[in-house]
Amino acid sequence: MALMAQQDHSLLSDRQNREAHQRRRARTGRSFGLTFFAVVLVAGFLSPLLRSISLSIKNPEQIQAVNQPIWPADPQTFDYQGQTYDVYKVPIKGVTRDLALVQKRRTESKFIDPTNTAAGLIPWQGSWRSLQNAWTLAPQWSNYSEVWQTLNYPRLLFNTAAIALIGLTGTVVSCTLVAYGFARFRFRGRSILFTILIATIFLPAAVTLIPTYTIFVKLGWVGTWLPLLVPTFFANAYDVFLLRQYLMTIPREMDEAAAIDGAGPFRVLTSVIIPQAWPVIIAVAIFHLVYSWNDFFGPLIYLSSKPDLQTLSVGLAQFSAVRSAQNPGLVQAGTLMTMVVPVIVFLLFQRVFMRGVVITGVEK
Repeated sequence: MALMAQQDHSLLSDRQNREAHQRRRARTGRSFGLTFFAVVLVAGFLSPLLRSISLSIKNPEQIQAVNQPIWPADPQTFDYQGQTYDVYKVPIKGVTRDLALVQKRRTESKFIDPTNTAAGLIPWQGSWRSLQNAWTLAPQWSNYSEVWQTLNYPRLLFNTAAIALIGLTGTVVSCTLVAYGFARFRFRGRSILFTILIATIFLPAAVTLIPTYTIFVKLGWVGTWLPLLVPTFFANAYDVFLLRQYLMTIPREMDEAAAIDGAGPFRVLTSVIIPQAWPVIIAVAIFHLVYSWNDFFGPLIYLSSKPDLQTLSVGLAQFSAVRSAQNPGLVQAGTLMTMVVPVIVFLLFQRVFMRGVVITGVEK
């Protein structure tokens, strides 16, 4: 009986081990499937960016070359006996070798091995036109320096950064004050005013374009930065909504404790509310920075007559209209240079940014 019980226990243990092994294999398979799907998704998402990077370091000859690889490359050549010959990938006895074409014939051509010229000419049966070129890596980093000089990039970069930072300051300050008022103060008509404010989100920009432009013309602001900067100091509905939702998650008991200690409303804002609201403030700042950095229509209509005050988006569009047919690589280089600052800012603050966006959607 003891022997039978021991055998039953052994069979049960083996079955449990097999089931555990099957579960581990299933988990491994699911994990591999998810990882593979994520890699494919990221590769598909980044493929246009990678192609832009590759195009930005190519010259027109590399872009127009037949059978050109994705990466920037020039046809490989070899100097032999005072002459330059093209190098091709030649299959010989099942092995593909990089050989320089010395004598071109329809049915039999002769090649030389660049690594072993002492071996003499190597005959090859077939049409040399069916062979593929051997390529050598040749990135054109000069595209970036040419854009920097031709486009007057430092001036445009300064203009863009100045407009973005001044507008960021105005947006953060004004939206924080308005959101603080809606989140903490009780006054008659608060709900109606907040509803009207949020309703402006649904007002198309095309409806207000002509009246707004007319007002700025009357004020004499067209041709200056004022139409792009002054409105940022009067808040906007979207950022006010984000800030208000976040501020409502901060307990009012903290305001009351500060008030007991003698703090006024402004002191409560600066000492209690803002230190706890940095995630959403940074999120709003990044939103505005990216929007201002990429804004094209505003600088175009207000600064079209002032090249020295224009931003990167307008300058790059004009540069593209002139150079895109001559050298598309220059346009891609300028575009990538313009993307650097927003990408760096997002990478530096992505953790705080994501926290602010997530918590903003949680009601108190």
